[in-house]
Amino acid sequence: MRFLKLNIVVLFSISALLLTACSDFLEENSQDEIIPKTLEDISAVMYNEAYPYLSSSDIYLNLLTDEMVSNGLTSENYKTNFENGMPMFTYTSAMFDGGYTIPSDANSWLFYYQKIKGCNVVLDYLENIIATEEEINALKGQVLFLRGYYYLKLASVYCQPYSVNQINPNEALGVPLVLTMNVQDIYPKRSTLKETFDQIEADLKASVTLLKDNYTAPSPFRVGYLAAEAMLTRFYIYKNSKEDLQSIIDYSNDVISNKPSLTYLNSFKTTFHSKGVYDIDISNEPLWVYGTSSIRFASYWPIFPIANSKPPYTVSPFLTSLYDTEDLRSEAYFVKGTDNGAPYNFVSNKIGRNTLNYGDRGIRNAEVYLNRAEAYCRLFLETGMDDYRLKALADLNTLRETRYDTNSYVAIDITDGQTLLDFCLEERKRELCLEEGLRWGDIKRLNLGVDHTFIDADGNSMTYSLAPGDLLYALPIPYNVMERNPELSQNPR
Repeated sequence: MRFLKLNIVVLFSISALLLTACSDFLEENSQDEIIPKTLEDISAVMYNEAYPYLSSSDIYLNLLTDEMVSNGLTSENYKTNFENGMPMFTYTSAMFDGGYTIPSDANSWLFYYQKIKGCNVVLDYLENIIATEEEINALKGQVLFLRGYYYLKLASVYCQPYSVNQINPNEALGVPLVLTMNVQDIYPKRSTLKETFDQIEADLKASVTLLKDNYTAPSPFRVGYLAAEAMLTRFYIYKNSKEDLQSIIDYSNDVISNKPSLTYLNSFKTTFHSKGVYDIDISNEPLWVYGTSSIRFASYWPIFPIANSKPPYTVSPFLTSLYDTEDLRSEAYFVKGTDNGAPYNFVSNKIGRNTLNYGDRGIRNAEVYLNRAEAYCRLFLETGMDDYRLKALADLNTLRETRYDTNSYVAIDITDGQTLLDFCLEERKRELCLEEGLRWGDIKRLNLGVDHTFIDADGNSMTYSLAPGDLLYALPIPYNVMERNPELSQNPR
């Protein structure tokens, strides 16, 4: 009963702080049953309030990219999916204003700050827990990773990219940095972009040290130091600074030296539609995994499409065309549908649709290979040293070999630096498609534009464009968040 009361009070208090800006968070100190005092108590808070588990709140980012295509309203049964996705797919600047329905899984601001508050509860109460230093540091390392991860997600949605478009990180808007549950400023203001990225880096780097020295993750459902190092390679890729290329390589080296193996897709060809690269029963790639299968989030596409009727949004021909006929990812990475007998790619199949216990969120070592390969490519362009080119090719070929039938893969050998970088970036599209909002992050950091042809309910087509450097690189903060905090600055649009 004490455990139940603890979790209910903590969860209620987190929500209350975010929704009403109360400054008396968890002030009911006289009721000692609501204050975590033991290692078991604080661990329970971490598992329930800091870890994301089956949650996912940014699948809608796929609709902003070149990975999805509009098919119109082909059935009244798809009306809700059609209407929910329309403002994102058409780059409507008011997409998160009161005039549009905001599905609960599209309010990334609310979700990630709820989880950040859970992290801060654990960090603040850890000071009073009686436990060994190793036990304290093990929990601290996990929640610092999680907090850094959530702030990175917030920055990827609500901030401009760090190193393009003449952005000055010292002046550009970041997000509010809430680092304790005892909030003094009940209406926190936005930090600068640099302050936001500095905090993410500090949290992730501290988590690496704490986890490496004090904790061994029992499974990919828990965060270990390799997951933290891998997340730092993602962070530096999206920070997009030449000065961090060596850091990407250094962290990648440690991850890959300890977890080098990739999953050969030909080893589970017969189970493509029930398994996937995030299914830890058959795949050894996940370093950290959470969530549930993307197909189970029905806000923008149905769980099961109607026969001979394409859903309003499906995988784009552009993405499908990137795979050659021998590339097994074309079959493995997408749920298939048929429209009057013609096959099409529906949504991601990185985890099977029948999997209930975990999903296609987190990070896996295939991404680390790609991050290191890109760093090598950029250093080759920068220095002309052929060793960097050879190392980039080695990483790309190591990954690609596992995506083909054993005897069909022909290694690539590219000598021109820009051509090699372009190939590496294209390989990211193939490998990381429809995963973690990574394509949206790449569009922003690479300063790309996207054209969408939207088919309305009457079958009329119209083109909508996201220009390079568009203001919508930083999505609008949802109106209900803005209404509750008068000190927040909305993103220009």
